[in-house]
Amino acid sequence: MNLQEIHAVVTGGGSGIGAEIASALIAQGARVSLMGRSLSKLDSVAEQLNKSDKVQTITCDVTDESAVNQAFSQALKGFGPVDVLVNCAGAAPTQAFHKLTAKEWNDIIAVNLTGVFHCTSAVIQSMRERKSGRIINIASTAALKGYGYVSAYCAAKHGVLGMTRALALETAQHGITVNAICPGYTDTDIIRNAVTNIAATTSRTEEQALQTFTKTNPQGRLIAPSEIASSLLWLCSENSGSITGQAISISGGEVM
Repeated sequence: MNLQEIHAVVTGGGSGIGAEIASALIAQGARVSLMGRSLSKLDSVAEQLNKSDKVQTITCDVTDESAVNQAFSQALKGFGPVDVLVNCAGAAPTQAFHKLTAKEWNDIIAVNLTGVFHCTSAVIQSMRERKSGRIINIASTAALKGYGYVSAYCAAKHGVLGMTRALALETAQHGITVNAICPGYTDTDIIRNAVTNIAATTSRTEEQALQTFTKTNPQGRLIAPSEIASSLLWLCSENSGSITGQAISISGGEVM
């Protein structure tokens, strides 16, 4: 696959899935604007990639429309118009619904759904004018089913999928594809830290704690970030031009 010199923006690029996606894109020749709230984390990822001519780091809070517009303006100056937008920024704090406050609800919706709107709005007009573009939203199996104690997150991710499908129809005649990747529980620091915390606060071992997250996957394992990145590369390729409005579940068969 040859993605030489395309410009991709990856939000939430300071760790986990976002960092893996950035690495995969750069390996195929893309230039990547890595966005996130922590410049130190972004710079650390960029240093590990060891491709200073292929990556630029830009601080961005996706919940802040003004900050998003400023960040994308900076990205444009550095690498030109955006060819691929990867909306990966997100957060999934847990809370029982009957204890969920309006502020907690609004904060979760802001980062997981409104942030996708802000970033997509920043690139959509340029993509329409150039009759070309790929928008890939990193959703979750929570866009396809419900999970207890993350009702706001599920609502946000269902919203992301709805927006994906609607925008795919609006842009189908403009050379743009819009898709969602929906991973199950993925092997990232977030999950590993959760496993450690469960083991530390209960009588369960780390192996038993890990089963909290693997038991819903028929393959009995966590998803590897590289599996998500590989699917994303395919969606960026010319051969996927007819794939739009889709929710691609990467979950070992949890969602069919």
